[in-house]
Amino acid sequence: MYLGRVKFAFSRNAIVEPNSKVIKAGAGLSFFERYLTLWVIICILLGIFLGKLFPAIAQQLDALSIYNVSIPIAICLFFMMYPIMVKIDFSQAVKAAKAPKPVLLTLVVNWLIKPFTMVVFAQFFLGWLFLPLLKGMEMINGQEVTLANSYIAGCILLGIAPCTAMVLMWGYLSYSNQGHTLIMVAVNSLAMLFLYAPLGKWLLSASDLTVPWQTIVLSVLIYVGLPLACGIYSRYWIFRHKGREWFEKRFLKYLSPVAIAALLITLVLLFAFKGELMINNPLHIFLIAVPLFIQTNFIFLITYVIALKLDFSYEDAAPAALIGASNHFEVAIATAVMLFGLNSGAALATVVGVLIEVPVMLMLVEVCKKTAPWFRREPEKATLLDPRCLSSFE
Repeated sequence: MYLGRVKFAFSRNAIVEPNSKVIKAGAGLSFFERYLTLWVIICILLGIFLGKLFPAIAQQLDALSIYNVSIPIAICLFFMMYPIMVKIDFSQAVKAAKAPKPVLLTLVVNWLIKPFTMVVFAQFFLGWLFLPLLKGMEMINGQEVTLANSYIAGCILLGIAPCTAMVLMWGYLSYSNQGHTLIMVAVNSLAMLFLYAPLGKWLLSASDLTVPWQTIVLSVLIYVGLPLACGIYSRYWIFRHKGREWFEKRFLKYLSPVAIAALLITLVLLFAFKGELMINNPLHIFLIAVPLFIQTNFIFLITYVIALKLDFSYEDAAPAALIGASNHFEVAIATAVMLFGLNSGAALATVVGVLIEVPVMLMLVEVCKKTAPWFRREPEKATLLDPRCLSSFE
């Protein structure tokens, strides 16, 4: 798992190891992982095709539900979340007390800045600038709302869901401090359990969408709390009976593809129910992507600049900015589906977040590497982990 400490020299355009081999962003990804965006597009097209070919699938899926929670979707989302949680060593969170500034920065950005800038961007673009292009109404929880407000709700759910595991791969690719990255993951995962529901209810209510408090809490418990409990217990059990080496080399090797497969299956189901809207309004996908793209880059920029002003080392600044910029789209999708339904514009907006997440974050990894000379260096912190020991996608 440990590949040794690496001393880096910087050229103008990339990080170079002592043997002068240039390491490109994405080099640690497998062929399947590197082209995740392509598979996402294929699943979207497949979902649209199935939705048109088998329109009765919506009624069949509704029949397999309990209290408006789709059983097939719930199963898929659990298998998306569990591989994330089982990889996290939450015991390492206690180490944050020794150097808390990077962790505190991510908490401030993720919970005091990012949610509100997402509201501003979504309201400006979807609620005003693009409003003439977003005609239409839909029923949500017995309430008639505009498509624009539904899309805004989906954007908000993305904005309040900080990345919790995918950032491990971004940290690896940017040669960051993986120890602090893991602590940020642990602390933000725990914070999400307590802050996601109240913050979500407040911001969604401000967007003219009334959501029962109990529903948000239940969605967080089902899609975060349950996988978290299962992940912690199974990790402890495996370490005790099988050992760390078996966990990293055998268990994670077969578990990681399960998470990606569950994500893609969920996308097929989601777009099977949104196919008609997408075919009739393909422009909506682009319009939703605009505020999401701007938000991602804006949060990265302000976090990176704050880290620079606070004299963070590059190895701590990069993961702080990357975890702030990226979103935990699984939680956002799960919550949107549970709160508003598979057919909602909010669910569609969260799925658009998946479309832009991977390519935009790989672009920002490159930005980190090219701007690393702006920061003081602590290369001894850049412990590279074998990417096979990490789950690649959030």
